[in-house]
Amino acid sequence: MTRNISQEWQTGADGAIQVSNRQRRFRIFRAPIAVFCGSAMDALGKAGWCLSVSFVGRRTMRTLNREYRKRDYATDVLSFPYPGELEDGIPFLGEIVIAPEVALEQAGRWRTGLQQEVRRLLLHGILHLRGWDHEKDAGEMMRLEKKLLRRRWARTPAQLLEPKF
Repeated sequence: MTRNISQEWQTGADGAIQVSNRQRRFRIFRAPIAVFCGSAMDALGKAGWCLSVSFVGRRTMRTLNREYRKRDYATDVLSFPYPGELEDGIPFLGEIVIAPEVALEQAGRWRTGLQQEVRRLLLHGILHLRGWDHEKDAGEMMRLEKKLLRRRWARTPAQLLEPKF
């Protein structure tokens, strides 16, 4: 199936990303999210791609998690790979869905900042879209995630989102 890149997409030299905000408690900054995702894809050696990131509320995330993973709670991030899909002739890797409320709770629990936690979730989702699976490998995905998060591009001070409250 072929999709069409619209004005909602942030495009760069090597790919395109669509960032959607489908919740009301956090302000989302699309450009730095697109830059972060592009840097992650570059680090993974992937050029000529597109993907979608959606930020949703707790209730929506719980519904998605229950429907697709048969787990009845709001999780932090879900990934939906779309192998074979094209967006204006460019491979569409899939969708990443993040619940900022859950990310904020986790940041507090693990004593990390919200920005750092959202970066981790974005990278986690990208790795899943690229075929990694921490539930099946021997810790390889998590080691790669930690390694990539230590890189300069992953520690950028750019703000990705902020609470509205």
